[in-house]
Amino acid sequence: MKKSIVLFSSILLVLLSSFKTGEMAKSKLYAPITKYLQTAEKEFDKIPEERKIQLKKIALYLKTKLSSEKKASLVFICTHNSRRSHMAQLWAYAAAAYYGVKGVSSFSGGMEVTACNERTVKALTKAGFLITKKTDGANSNYEVKYADGTPAVLSFSKKYTDAPNPTSNFAAVMTCSHADKNCPIVQGASIKIATPYEDPKVADGKPNEAEIYNERCKQIATEVMYTFSLLKSMK
Repeated sequence: MKKSIVLFSSILLVLLSSFKTGEMAKSKLYAPITKYLQTAEKEFDKIPEERKIQLKKIALYLKTKLSSEKKASLVFICTHNSRRSHMAQLWAYAAAAYYGVKGVSSFSGGMEVTACNERTVKALTKAGFLITKKTDGANSNYEVKYADGTPAVLSFSKKYTDAPNPTSNFAAVMTCSHADKNCPIVQGASIKIATPYEDPKVADGKPNEAEIYNERCKQIATEVMYTFSLLKSMK
């Protein structure tokens, strides 16, 4: 009887420890981002089935790499590395922190260099990211924070082949149809997966500009969250 009680107590302690570890992983995120992602988590059913198939491919790639190498890299690629690719990169870091997934590095790049659009910055700031402009100019550098105790992410427009992006052994996730079509082979990529999003640029200068950018930001966050939820559930 005593042995059973001791065994039960030990199992309970392990379970409590695991629970606390998961909660700590989530609590590092800034509170507004956690709340934002909790809402996104409830909207997985809104993702079309054909997109879920593509998102599952990303999760399977990450699972394979983490199992064999203990690390994995994603590079989100758009034509200009100005809007959608930045959103996806940053939500990947936040989603990994939310689910307590370790070993995944996230990057973004384009086929040409422009700038991280200021409307992108506004949408991500509204979602809870702490963003500080570090340099002024045609292609400003932004320091982005999403959680306590984690390094800041430096965001600026770059080609997907430019530093600090990996040059090999990564999944290329195409976030726009133009880049997917015009870059059939992504140099150094282990796999290429297309999850194109409508460009919020169509609303630039219009009365609904902020609304469209916020919608795209939420859509990307929801689909990236779904990807990491699949990864977390894989045994």
